[in-house]
Amino acid sequence: MEEDTKPLLVPVGGDESNYGIMNIQFNPEDFKCKRPFHVEPTNIVSVNDDMQRVTDEASAMNKRIHYYSRLTSPADRALIAPDHVLPAPDEIYVYSPLGTAFKVDSCTDGYGKNSSIVTIFMIWNTMMGTSILSIPWGIKQAGFTSGIILILLMGILTLYCCYRVVKSRKMIPLIDTSNWEFPDVCKYYFGSFGQWSSLLFSMVSLVGAMVVYWVLMSNFLFNTGKFIYNFVHDINVTDIVPGTNGSNKVICPGAASSHPPQNRSVLFSSGNNTGFELFEEWWNKSQTVPFYLIAVLLPLLNLKSPSFFAKFNVLGTVSVVYLVFLVTVKAAHLGIHLEYNWFTENDFFVPEFRILFPQLTGVLTLAFFIHNCVITLLQNNRNQEKNVRDLSIAYFLVGLTYLYVGVIIFASFPSPPLSKECIEQNFLDNFPSDDIMSFVARIFLLFQMMTVYPLLGYLARVQLLRQFFGNAYPSVFHVLILNIAIVGAGVAMARFYPNIGGIIRYSGATCGLAFVFVYPSLIYVISLHRAGQLTWPALIIHIFIILLGLANLIAQFLL
Repeated sequence: MEEDTKPLLVPVGGDESNYGIMNIQFNPEDFKCKRPFHVEPTNIVSVNDDMQRVTDEASAMNKRIHYYSRLTSPADRALIAPDHVLPAPDEIYVYSPLGTAFKVDSCTDGYGKNSSIVTIFMIWNTMMGTSILSIPWGIKQAGFTSGIILILLMGILTLYCCYRVVKSRKMIPLIDTSNWEFPDVCKYYFGSFGQWSSLLFSMVSLVGAMVVYWVLMSNFLFNTGKFIYNFVHDINVTDIVPGTNGSNKVICPGAASSHPPQNRSVLFSSGNNTGFELFEEWWNKSQTVPFYLIAVLLPLLNLKSPSFFAKFNVLGTVSVVYLVFLVTVKAAHLGIHLEYNWFTENDFFVPEFRILFPQLTGVLTLAFFIHNCVITLLQNNRNQEKNVRDLSIAYFLVGLTYLYVGVIIFASFPSPPLSKECIEQNFLDNFPSDDIMSFVARIFLLFQMMTVYPLLGYLARVQLLRQFFGNAYPSVFHVLILNIAIVGAGVAMARFYPNIGGIIRYSGATCGLAFVFVYPSLIYVISLHRAGQLTWPALIIHIFIILLGLANLIAQFLL
């Protein structure tokens, strides 16, 4: 027995603490599911001299474990390898195909090492995306009171459906589903149709997000470049749009939509204006700027691994926090401008209820969408029994953030002199390009999106190419063709349809139909039916949820 407790690896050189860089997390409920993987020396291609080599003892241990695993089917745990065959928890290593080994650091009795607070804010940070910029516009479309109620109801509904996703694996009997993701669950219940349809809707959400990013990056880059050019050349420019006066100016770009081009301005400076006119010709929001982004982002999309950009995820949190700060400061200076009319509309205010409310539900479907990756995020939670609580708290914080930003922007929008109808689909567009605080917000968001965009492209590449070729990087040609198609979609939208609210609600309602409403409800009903526990109230409630998702999608194309 004393021999079984010896380390499986013999260090060759270097500090062992350096081998935790993979930060590997495991899904199983206990260490019995951690199986060392051994590669025979004849198959080793190359090994770094500083890495640890697999010893003969580790190879023998691996063969004994494989022997136990072949005595029965993988689903039957009756003949699982006993404890004395497995290494101790602090001696668990993962063996790579190159014959090297990495020690698992900080392994605990749970699934991962993240505390509840880290898990909560990880979900919050993942869910808080570009939709936050369109929430004030969505409230304007639905009406102030109706908008608040819809945010609360959609938050509760999407949270319940997300809860059903989390519980879906555990309702499958006699199979170890600890490593499954939600598409695997869909494949189990619906076969190849579930597999391919979940891939399709997942691609819709990814490509839709990338298109929205391209439109917003074009917007932010245009306004940032315009601000820098005017500042460097000491040019005083007044945009041809209605707006308020004073240091906290608010503008209404929609009222000037009949004055092409989009970035037309009046110049107040002495001397030759040829340089400024040339700048406006080559620095156009829809004609030129979307194409400039290709030179930067297309090469980044073709990288085999975008792991470098994952280090900048903290920028998402910084951007959201700064947006909340910006909204608070602007509201403090502008004050509150509200007038309650339930069904009548006047020149400056909108009714409390409007028939256009499905446009907000479409935006909210994407704003609360995390269903395709929530299982992965919760697997790293140290306290698995608190997953539901942590998920609920995260949804509460997301809903609170959306409510705060949406309500404050809507309520503080200066009506009169401007109408609430002037609230833009990207509320930053209601502040002129020379506004300092908005300039900083655009810089933050531009840099954040330029680092997230390659990650989204990588996820799309992995999901699509791996299904067709079994490899996420089959060749440079295949990857290049896919990336050109994605970039082309972004450029086309930025050029001809720079309507982020429309793109968000279309993609949100489409992917939400499958991942938020249909699949979680159908899987729950089917599992209850197979277990003989299905009741009429449960069936009616979940059919109603599916119909809500279908109505939400249809309404986007009717309004």
